[in-house]
Amino acid sequence: MTGLAVDVDSRLRAEVDRTREEVVETRRAVHRRPELSGAEEQTAALAAQRCADLGFAVRTEVGGHGVVADLEGGRPGPTVMLRADMDALPVEESADGRPVRSEVDGAMHACGHDGHVAMTLGAGTVLTAMRDSWAGRLRLCFQPAEETASGAVPMIAAGAAEGVDHVFGIHLWAPIAVGRVAVKPGVLFGSADTFRLTVSGRGGHGGMPHTAVDPVVAAAQVVLALQSIVSRETSPFAPAVVTIGRVSGGTTFNVIADQVELLGTTRALERSERERLLRRVEEVASGVAAAAGATAVYEHAAGCPPVISDAAMAEVVRRAAVATVGEEHVDQAEPITVGDDVACFLDLAPGCYFLVGAGHPERGPVSPHHSAGFDIDEACLPIGVETLVRAALDRLR
Repeated sequence: MTGLAVDVDSRLRAEVDRTREEVVETRRAVHRRPELSGAEEQTAALAAQRCADLGFAVRTEVGGHGVVADLEGGRPGPTVMLRADMDALPVEESADGRPVRSEVDGAMHACGHDGHVAMTLGAGTVLTAMRDSWAGRLRLCFQPAEETASGAVPMIAAGAAEGVDHVFGIHLWAPIAVGRVAVKPGVLFGSADTFRLTVSGRGGHGGMPHTAVDPVVAAAQVVLALQSIVSRETSPFAPAVVTIGRVSGGTTFNVIADQVELLGTTRALERSERERLLRRVEEVASGVAAAAGATAVYEHAAGCPPVISDAAMAEVVRRAAVATVGEEHVDQAEPITVGDDVACFLDLAPGCYFLVGAGHPERGPVSPHHSAGFDIDEACLPIGVETLVRAALDRLR
């Protein structure tokens, strides 16, 4: 390592160390006041104010509650985007003595987005302090509505990705122990699509079902039949998921309803599989409902393609992670059938989405993402900040 590189490296670590307490406090502030998808007003205001205080040119209400903040380096160069999602989930947080807990009933950061906001602001702070050592433009993008896969596209339509050359982003991942980073070229997360099926029959008396067409029975048959799309039509070597997450219909025990609504999701690691799953959901639901004398109307509510990291940018992140935690703590990530609409940004510019370990196995079993018991080990936050900064500097130099 040259003398200049040693100087930049030591300066980088010193700046990351200076952000530690602020990053933790930011994460806790966001965690206390979680906001659901499309309602991230306070979180967006916090991100916008912090960026303005650092000297960024800030745009708010970008495609909803999105925030885009730009900082120019000392010389012309590429534009690097660091993207963070902001929304929380409709989950009541567990009361188990954790150091910080949601103060909003029925809402919590059960997927680490509070940490994503904090780490991205921390990386912006470090890169601002090191502004004389890089060229180009740094763009921080704080995105709403990731959990509903409906935040990235409106931001892109409003210009959030214009002129961007590279995209980097972190997902904290509790199944990986804190101190480790996982990265891979190609597909990391699958596609994520939401669909609605409205199964309609003919209402009637619960004691005389032969005079009605029961949509509850038809919907039950649809739910079971949809599972055969994966179990009987999909190769075991092509991961895919069809899940019905909500069934709603009816008013009381002795009334046959007119309609039942099914809300579900599909996940796939390949674009062609994504399209096939959605097509078959509609076809199977329509056919099964018709066989029961009912109808099923399909609606594609929202969705995003698989999250695909560019090979060269994945190597940039791998090197950044090795410099941060050491080669022995950097893993080859395995594809996961969750989704993230950061995919829409990665479709427009080469970049990398990677995983930073946030689990704390020494405290006992780690609760899964999207559960009431989910939590992170805050020691993961400076690791994420440093890896982001190193990856950004690799391109901004």
